[in-house]
Amino acid sequence: MCDELGSERLLDEDGFFARLLGRSPSGAGREALYEPDLPVVLLTGGPGMGKGRLLRAVRDRFAAKVPVIYLDCGSPVYADRAEPEPGARSAATEVLAEAARRLSTWQGTGGSFTFPRLFAGLAVIATQVAEGTPDAVTAEVQRYEELLQRQRLRGLGAGDFWRGALRGAMRNLLTTLSVRTLDPYAASVSTALVDALFDGLAPRGRTELARIYGAYPGAAGQPDHGLRDLAADFRSGGEERELAESFLFRALREDLEAAYAGTVGWLRRVGRPAVLLDRAETPLGEQLLRAVLTDRRGGLRDRVVVVGTARRADGGAFLYGGLPPRELPPPAEFRPADGVPPTWSRRAGSGTERAPLADGVLLLRMPLLTADQVRLETERRQRRAEPEGGTSRRRVDAAVARLSGGRPHTVFRLAAASAGFRMPADANDRDILDAPLRLPDDGAAERPVADVLLRELILEQLPVRLPAEHHDQWLDLLTHLSVAHDKDCADVLLRHHQAGRVHRLTAHHVAELLADTGWPGCERHFIGDFGLRQLLVHRLYGLSPDGAAWYADHHLLRDHYTARAADGAAPGGTAFRSVTAHRLNHHLVSGGADDVARHLAGTLPGRPQEWCAELLEIAQAPYPGGADTRRERAQGLVAVDGPALRRTVDQLLHAVWLCEERTRPTGRETARTLAKLLDLLSIMEFEGAGQLGRTATDWSALAEHDQPLLRCACTDQLARRR
Repeated sequence: MCDELGSERLLDEDGFFARLLGRSPSGAGREALYEPDLPVVLLTGGPGMGKGRLLRAVRDRFAAKVPVIYLDCGSPVYADRAEPEPGARSAATEVLAEAARRLSTWQGTGGSFTFPRLFAGLAVIATQVAEGTPDAVTAEVQRYEELLQRQRLRGLGAGDFWRGALRGAMRNLLTTLSVRTLDPYAASVSTALVDALFDGLAPRGRTELARIYGAYPGAAGQPDHGLRDLAADFRSGGEERELAESFLFRALREDLEAAYAGTVGWLRRVGRPAVLLDRAETPLGEQLLRAVLTDRRGGLRDRVVVVGTARRADGGAFLYGGLPPRELPPPAEFRPADGVPPTWSRRAGSGTERAPLADGVLLLRMPLLTADQVRLETERRQRRAEPEGGTSRRRVDAAVARLSGGRPHTVFRLAAASAGFRMPADANDRDILDAPLRLPDDGAAERPVADVLLRELILEQLPVRLPAEHHDQWLDLLTHLSVAHDKDCADVLLRHHQAGRVHRLTAHHVAELLADTGWPGCERHFIGDFGLRQLLVHRLYGLSPDGAAWYADHHLLRDHYTARAADGAAPGGTAFRSVTAHRLNHHLVSGGADDVARHLAGTLPGRPQEWCAELLEIAQAPYPGGADTRRERAQGLVAVDGPALRRTVDQLLHAVWLCEERTRPTGRETARTLAKLLDLLSIMEFEGAGQLGRTATDWSALAEHDQPLLRCACTDQLARRR
C-alpha cells in the first residue's frame, strides 16, 4: 500500500505541510503559514479516507527535520497505563507524558527538549498515588524524571536557565519524599513538594514556573496555589480533572515554545514542532483539541502545529458550542485539489469566550483518489497479461472504481484482492467482493475482501457515541438498513430487528451516528455512501441460503407500505412521491417484477411525465444475487405475455432497473435499448404518448455516458468521478 498515494501534493517540497511546518522534507526552509496565530488543522473524512495514513506520512517525511510527534488517541494503551494508579494518572496525562518523552530524545536540529513546566504539574499529581508511602510517591515521580533530562549534542551543552532543574530538582524532590510520612491528600505534602521544586531552580526558572502556574484558574497569581489546585482538580474527576489535564497540555506547549524563543532558540532551532493526533474524534482526542483551541481563542499564542483527525465533515459538534453548525459561519477549509492553501485568520471578535471553537480551525478535506489514480493502482496489482485483450481487467478497474468511490482504503483492498481475479464481462461489480485477500500482517487464511472491509470500515471504527449495548448488533443493523430509502423505511426495519431488546435505536439515532462517523448522507438512500451500501447489500444477500434474509426484509417493507397505501397515507420520506411507488420498489426486488410491469402499463396513459418519474423511483434498487436476466428481458429475449404496451413496459422497466443499479456498465447497447423502447411507446395509441420522444433522447444520452437517470447525492458522486 502506498502511504502517500493521493496526498503527494500535500507532502512535497513546497506542499501544505512544508509550509505549515516551515521546513521541507529535504530540510530546506519554507515561509511559514498563518503566524503568529495558528489554526488547529483537522483532516476531515470518514472511515477509509486515509487520515491516519496521511498523519503517519507527515511524521515519516518530516520528523528528521522538525520535531513531529504522532499520537493515536484511540489506542487503549494510555488508559491501560493509567489504570494501576487512577488517582495519579489518566489517559490524558499518559499521552502528554509520552509526547514529552519522545521529544526529550529528539536528535534533529537544535537537539532534544526538556519539559520542566509539564514535569512540575505531573509531579504534584503524582503525590496522589493510592498507596501513599514515600516509596510509592517516589516511584511515581521518577516516572517523569526523563522529562528533565536533555541529551547533549556534540559541542553543545544544556546551558539554559533550567540547568538548576536538570541538576537539582529531582534530588530535592526525592530527598523531601524520603524523609516524610506521607498522606497523599495532605496539604503539607504538596507544599513540601512545591517548595523542593522551586528550591532547585535558578531565579529565572522560579519566575517562569510562577508565571504559568500562577495563571491556573483560581490561583490569583500564586503558583503554589495553582499547583495544589491543579492536583485537587485532578483528584476530583469529571470536569475539574479535564481542566487540570487541559492545563498540562498548555504546559507542554509552553515548554516547546520556550525552546524556540530567545536568541539561543532562534539560532539553534528551525521550523515548527508538531503534534499529530490520530483518531482525535475520541474523547481523549477531543479533549486535547478543545484545550488548545480554548487557549488560542483566549489569546495564548504558541508555534506548535496541532493536526488532528475528524470524521464529521463539519469537524465535530464540540466546535460549535451546542449550536447547529448550519447556524454559524463555516470554518475555513482547504481542498488539496485547490492547490494553494487558503489564507486564514481568526474572525474579528472571535477571541471571546462566547465565540465558537470552530473559528480556530482549518478543515483539510481528505481527497478521494482520482479515476486515474484508481486505475493505476489496480493495474499495478495485476499479476499476468490477459490474452482476451484485457476485458476482465477493464471490468475489474470499473468495479473497483464504482465500489470504492475513490475512498483510498477501499481502493487498496479491492485492488489487492483483484490482482488475480477473473471477472466475466457481464458480472455484477459486487462479484469482486468475494475475491480472496490475505493481509500481509495477518497470519490468518485468506478471507473474502468484503469481510475484511466490513471489519476495518465498520467494526473497527464504531461510532464514538454508539452505546455499548449496541456494539454487538451494529453491523447487523446496518446490513438490514442497506435496503432502506428514508428514515420512515429504516424505522420499520429497526423495530423488527430490535424486537425484544430493552434498548433500541431509532432511524434518527442511526442517521446521527452515521454522520458522526463521517459517512455521507443521501436523500434517496438511508445508507448514503454507495460503496458502503453495496458491501452491506452483498452481506445481506449472503446472510442466509438463497438470499432469504434479503427477501424477508423487502417483503417486510412491501407489506408495510401495502397497508399504508390501503390507508391512503402520504409518503413518510423524500425518496418517493407516493406510498405506492415505495411499495412497488420493494416488490420489484423481491420477485414481483411481473406485478410491477402490470401496474406501470395500466397507469401510463394520460400521465407520461409523472409516470416516467415514478418508473425511475421504483427501479432505484439493487438486484439480488444469482443469475441476472435483466439485459435479456430488456432486449425482448425473454417471453412475456400480454399486449404490446404491457410487453414494452416490461422491457423498459428492466432496462431502467439495469441503469439505476449502477453496478454494471450500461454504455451504447443499453442506451440504444432505452431509446428504442421509449420510441415504441411514443407511437402507441394512448394519451400523451408523443411526449415520450424527448425522454427517449434524454435517457439514452445519459445511459450512453454511464450517467444516472435519477440523480441523488451518492450517484452524483459516482458520476463526477468518471
